[in-house]
Amino acid sequence: MKAALQFPSLSPELFSISIGSFEFALRWYALAYIAGILLGWQLAAAALRRVRLWRDESPPMSTEQLEQLLTWVILGIILGGRLGFVLFYQPAYYLSNPGEILMIWHGGMSFHGGLLGVIVAALGFCLKHGIRLMPTADLMALAVPPGLLLGRIANFVNAELWGRPTDLPWGVIFPGEAAQACGQAAGELCARHPSQLYEAGLEGLILGAVLIWLAFARGALKRPGIVVGTFFAGYGLARFIVEFARQPDAQFVSPGNPLGLAFQVGGFGLTMGQILSLPMILIGVALLVAARRRA
Repeated sequence: MKAALQFPSLSPELFSISIGSFEFALRWYALAYIAGILLGWQLAAAALRRVRLWRDESPPMSTEQLEQLLTWVILGIILGGRLGFVLFYQPAYYLSNPGEILMIWHGGMSFHGGLLGVIVAALGFCLKHGIRLMPTADLMALAVPPGLLLGRIANFVNAELWGRPTDLPWGVIFPGEAAQACGQAAGELCARHPSQLYEAGLEGLILGAVLIWLAFARGALKRPGIVVGTFFAGYGLARFIVEFARQPDAQFVSPGNPLGLAFQVGGFGLTMGQILSLPMILIGVALLVAARRRA
């Protein structure tokens, strides 16, 4: 192994309080969810207050309705994210242990599942209140990247969802038996891609900056579908690329399938993350094409 970076001394818990036999802990991951939702909410509210950004200076909803939508979105994130993880990644395990499905404090959330949950929640909210769907989708897409950025950083702090082994100089020596089991020679340490930080940079920082630029500087909110289409295509492409460096979930890895491909033909294939990202890319491109035709 060449030069590598030692994982910093970080605790997944910000602090913990013990009251009798009960222990309450605030974890960085939970804080990332909370902060990401609040930042996204404020970003969306800022866009709504700037009426000149919208077609005919008519935002899709009021800031009061945005607060109501926030409750629906939180439920969509939690329920969709958990059910997505159960169905996409470990259906057999949770079918045998259904009592653990709701134990979200043990970890296990899927972005793609959370996205579907948010879509269902937003669709229900818009239909109930008679709100235009596509401008609302643009507004919500604008608000997502801060949560992605903070969530992926929290994954790094938790030393989870690390990448494949690498000898690049920025490879990180993550702690834990699973992270160190990569077939290296006895006595050597295993360095892995910090794929969480790759995703934080691509899905959170870069994609978020592009969406803010489109919405606040390029008038994209006046053309419904541009912002949400860019988000779908951008996230799908970023996740598809990072999957080449990201270690797949253990249940997909076997002696005959060391790359953890969920679908393969003739030695080539796709990981589960790539399979779930391809429809996002196609939907994003379709939304962008439709928006340009309408314009």
